[in-house]
Amino acid sequence: MKKNTIALAAAATALVAAPVAAQSANARITAPVAGASELGGEGIAPAFIIAAIAGIAIGVLLLIENDDDRPVSR
Repeated sequence: MKKNTIALAAAATALVAAPVAAQSANARITAPVAGASELGGEGIAPAFIIAAIAGIAIGVLLLIENDDDRPVSR
């Protein structure tokens, strides 16, 4: 029983430590570019908002759906 607990704790520690070990010690600093293109837009925020609104609308439609149909089979 103790071996299982120790193995589980070791696995959990390894999972927690893996992302920390993968991080770079010094983050690269990029130089600003003069006259950079602004084709990137506003990022992912508008797409996320549209997806959230669509998800809420689908949820509302599923909740108010009328399921009063009688079964066809007997």
